[in-house]
Amino acid sequence: MAPAKTTAGAIIAVFLFLFSAAAVAAPPFNVPTVSFSEGFSHLFGNDNLIRGADDRSVRLTLNRYSGSGFISTDLYDHGFFSASIKLPKDYTAGVVVAFYTSNADMFPRSHDELDFEFLGNVKGKDWRIQTNIYGNGSTTRGREERYLVPFDPTQAAHSYSILWTPDYIIFYIDDVPIREVVRTEAMGGDFPSKPMSVYATIWDGSSWATAYGRIKINYKYEPYVSEFTDLVLRGCRVDPIIQQAVEAADRCAESVEELMSADFALLTPRKRAAMRRFRERYMIYSFCYDQHRYANFTLPDCDYVSPEHTRFGEWGDNKVPPKEIRSRSVSRRRSRRPSSVIPTGDEMLQ
Repeated sequence: MAPAKTTAGAIIAVFLFLFSAAAVAAPPFNVPTVSFSEGFSHLFGNDNLIRGADDRSVRLTLNRYSGSGFISTDLYDHGFFSASIKLPKDYTAGVVVAFYTSNADMFPRSHDELDFEFLGNVKGKDWRIQTNIYGNGSTTRGREERYLVPFDPTQAAHSYSILWTPDYIIFYIDDVPIREVVRTEAMGGDFPSKPMSVYATIWDGSSWATAYGRIKINYKYEPYVSEFTDLVLRGCRVDPIIQQAVEAADRCAESVEELMSADFALLTPRKRAAMRRFRERYMIYSFCYDQHRYANFTLPDCDYVSPEHTRFGEWGDNKVPPKEIRSRSVSRRRSRRPSSVIPTGDEMLQ
């Protein structure tokens, strides 16, 4: 039995190395990047946001006094948004790094949102990434999926990309599609449809991020630093004032057509096979199988896959329900208050 385990471990190690090495060697898509000043502005965090000398890299820091973040200077009516991100090292339980699109500032009760959320970990444990989709304020019908990360995201930057079109949404890690959501009539307003800004933040998510909040942030390990490079903003820019008089769907038609014909918008059989392999190996939670949250109700965009359901039960991510349905307002991500609970050394080892 021991040699078999060793062989299996070696195969997995080689796969992870190849995934990591191939991904870091070159940008995943041939898309132009923007400097920070061309496309973004400081959102919050005072000195916790540090721009690189070349204006093409940004460091976001979280300490006991504040998190930090930046926001695109424009809203976009659909688009392709990407960043290469290197996550904080060591003990990061309770730390959340987020790269996402949202319009919560403009539509606080009916906002749309597309998320990449990187959930901090206890040192030595696997990092987890969460994706989510909200449309028209559908926070009580969150569509979370959660995955193990098939590489060490603290050792090198990897690209995380969101493609948002009128018909479908695709999430990418490097050049591997990990999730596709196709718009259906049954989804109705749950499919994001209003112009959104692009955000990057780091903040204290102790109340839910690690083990549903049972393991809190420990500021003994501050500062927590995340690095962002290769920023991509490709889409139809929208003025919210003009938007009231001119339909963005008409004005942005040419831009959307160009977007949907790009390489990253076309899921070839090879890409679909890569997405299937990723989901089979690394997806550990799906809203489609969360019986605590949805009981016997199945959202219209769910496809029941029996092996997936079994695997989620084994991982246990859907065995312990959250204490509350989390609101995803931007104000939460701007929280400056440090956690009031700091785990002891014994708790961190559990």
